[in-house]
Amino acid sequence: MIDLINIHRDFKVGDQTVHALDDINLNIQRGEYLSIMGPSGSGKSTLLNLIGLLDSASRGTYLLNQQDVTALNEREKAAIRSQTIGFVFQAFHLIPRLSAAQNIELPLILAGIPPEQRQPRVQKAVRDMGLTDRAGHTPDQLSGGQRQRVAIARATIMQPKILLADEPTGNLDQKSGQDVIHILEQLNQQGISLIIVTHDAHIGQRAKRQLQMLDGRIQSDNNSPVTAAAYPETHSQQVQANVDVNR
Repeated sequence: MIDLINIHRDFKVGDQTVHALDDINLNIQRGEYLSIMGPSGSGKSTLLNLIGLLDSASRGTYLLNQQDVTALNEREKAAIRSQTIGFVFQAFHLIPRLSAAQNIELPLILAGIPPEQRQPRVQKAVRDMGLTDRAGHTPDQLSGGQRQRVAIARATIMQPKILLADEPTGNLDQKSGQDVIHILEQLNQQGISLIIVTHDAHIGQRAKRQLQMLDGRIQSDNNSPVTAAAYPETHSQQVQANVDVNR
């Protein structure tokens, strides 16, 4: 599904060249659950942005579903993102003046989907995320965990094949973080490829496949399954276990 071949990403800082990604070779199969870990500045967020077509390689080849996307223009990248890739960020990035339901609906509007098709999908997403009684509230009226659930619903409303999460629990308390991780894992079990960037080892070790990065390079790639005991089940997680991406 995702093939990165000899990928480099260089930035100019004054008269210095910073090698944010240095000869990355990576294959990610459909439906994988992958965490990317490493210290600040290791290149993990740069790698996630490149996979998500928010950034471009300086050198190398990126194949997505066997299509070379290395040299696509911004319009072409945006078209692929809207249909294939969902994003969840630490800072939520919700539009303040829109309600929870309107934030979730936005990708459908941008894709030109008519209202009679949008509304049932939004209503189902609101129910699946346990937000029925908060659908009309704006982001400033929601808790951090509720905002992240809105962000996840928005990221998956177009039924993407890939979900990228950059520090998705970074602004949440422990319980809200548990709920969010459980939702993401339920989506992965429904078939979405889940890639999480995190500095939290407890979260990173939940993934079946774990990458460690340092100085723009992959230092290790562990494919062995690990226990998910770091986050025990809670009642709210059980309520949210019906998350369904409607394949």
